[in-house]
Amino acid sequence: MSEQLNIEGRLCRLFGSDRPGCILIQPSARHENATLEAEAQKIAELSPAPFVLATIELEDWMLDLMPWPDANISREPEAGKHGQDTLQYVLLSLVPELQGRFGPLPIIFGGYSLGGLFALWASAQTDIFKAVAAASPSVWIKDWIPFARKHSPLADAVYLSLGDQEEHVKNQAIARVGDNLRTQYSLLQEQLGPNQCTLVWEQGGHFNDNEGRLARAFTWCIEKFII
Repeated sequence: MSEQLNIEGRLCRLFGSDRPGCILIQPSARHENATLEAEAQKIAELSPAPFVLATIELEDWMLDLMPWPDANISREPEAGKHGQDTLQYVLLSLVPELQGRFGPLPIIFGGYSLGGLFALWASAQTDIFKAVAAASPSVWIKDWIPFARKHSPLADAVYLSLGDQEEHVKNQAIARVGDNLRTQYSLLQEQLGPNQCTLVWEQGGHFNDNEGRLARAFTWCIEKFII
């Protein structure tokens, strides 16, 4: 199945089975449109259970996903003011539409880069997500670790991954990503339990095999909690 929908003014794409066992939700940027079908195909090849992947095309990737301002990511005056709007859209518009069509299935929320950060942040705001698939999440955003210490995910499980070259960059802010993700993983082990989270080191930098990393992240969540 491959289908485009307009849900409350936002373009959403559906990939996968018309009789899924779970719902995967992923925010996407327009530059990712060309790889979404390949990602869904990889999940289908890896996953032991049928699924539907629902992607949300965002108008502005950074403004729609940043949970709070950080000049290292964006200096736009609106930066950090619309993450809550995006989450409310997911909770009040997208999820009801999907569950009305496919039934009250378990929901896995995931994303790449800033989308992965948003998924982690969102999982601390609501318990509607069964698991979180955060591939190469931008946990280098300022004040992330203090937030993560105070706010446990309300999901049952969290998958983290990072490329083994991502922390080896000249930008000092981005270079924090490795240590911050290690700290995030340690916190998750305490908050959720050691069997409820994982940290996978992928090969390469931030732009290596994005769709493959996401496919493996979603598949881990499906294998652990859906089947």
